[in-house]
Amino acid sequence: METNKSVLHKVFVLFCWIYAAFSLYPLIWMLFYSFKTNQEIFVTNPFGFPWPLHYENYITAWTKYDVPLYFLNSLLVSVGTVVITIFCALLFSYATSRMIWKGRTFTRLFLGLGMFIPVQAIMIPVVKVVQRFNLMGTRWSLIFPYIAINLAFACMVYYGFFKGIPMELEEAACMDGANIYQTFFRIIEPLVRPATVTLVIYIFLNAWNEFILANVVVGSIPQLKTLPLGVLFFQGEFTTDWGGMGATMVIASFPAIIVYSIFSEQVESAMTIGGAVKG
Repeated sequence: METNKSVLHKVFVLFCWIYAAFSLYPLIWMLFYSFKTNQEIFVTNPFGFPWPLHYENYITAWTKYDVPLYFLNSLLVSVGTVVITIFCALLFSYATSRMIWKGRTFTRLFLGLGMFIPVQAIMIPVVKVVQRFNLMGTRWSLIFPYIAINLAFACMVYYGFFKGIPMELEEAACMDGANIYQTFFRIIEPLVRPATVTLVIYIFLNAWNEFILANVVVGSIPQLKTLPLGVLFFQGEFTTDWGGMGATMVIASFPAIIVYSIFSEQVESAMTIGGAVKG
C-alpha cells in the first residue's frame, strides 16, 4: 500500500513539473526573443538562447515608441481602478451582508448581474456615457468603466467573506462603545484582508491587460494609450519590429509579476472564509 502511494506521489510530482515547464516556456521564449532580431526570431535561431544579446530592442522600445508614457497610463489606470473598486465593494458588501434595510437582497442581485454581461455587449453604451459626462480625452474614461466591470465580482467575493464573520464581533464592539465606522475599519476590514489581497491581484491584472475597451475608448488618442495598445505601434505597413515588441511585452509583464509576488502568500488564505476570520 505504501509503495502504491509512493508511486502515485512520484507520478503526481512528475506531472506538476511537466505542467510547470509547459506553463513557463512561453514566458521564457518571450524573454529570449526580446533580445533577438527579426532574422533570428524567424530564421536562424527561433527557439534557442539569444546570442549576442540585442539590448537595443529595449532601448528602442523605451525611447522610440513612447513605452514610458504607455507604462504610466497603464499604471495610473490600473491603480485607480483597484483603489476605487475595493473601496466601493467593501462598503456595498458590508451594507448588504451586515445591515438590515429594505431592498438589500434585490440590490445585491441586481449588481451581481454585471458579471454576466460581456464587455463586447456594452462598448457602444460605455462610449456614449463617457461622452455624455465629458470624460473623453481623460484617463477617467477608462477608470470608471473598469470599476463598473470589476465591481460585481468584487462585491460577490466580499459578501461571502462578510457572511462568514460572526455577528458577535460587532455586538462586542458595540458594547465597548465603538460606533459603526470604528467597528468596520478596526475590526471587520482587517478580517477580510485576504480577500482584499486576492481582489487587488485580480482587478489589477484585469485593468492592466485589458485591450478591447481601451482600444475603443482611447485607441485614437496617443497620449492616453495603455501598454496593450502601445504594442500595436511595432506593427508597420511592411514590417514589424518583433524584437522591440517582445521587449515591450517583457516590460509590461513586470508590474503584474511584482504585484503577484508581493501578495501571493496571502492568496491561499483568501480561498476560505475560515482563513479570513482568523485574519
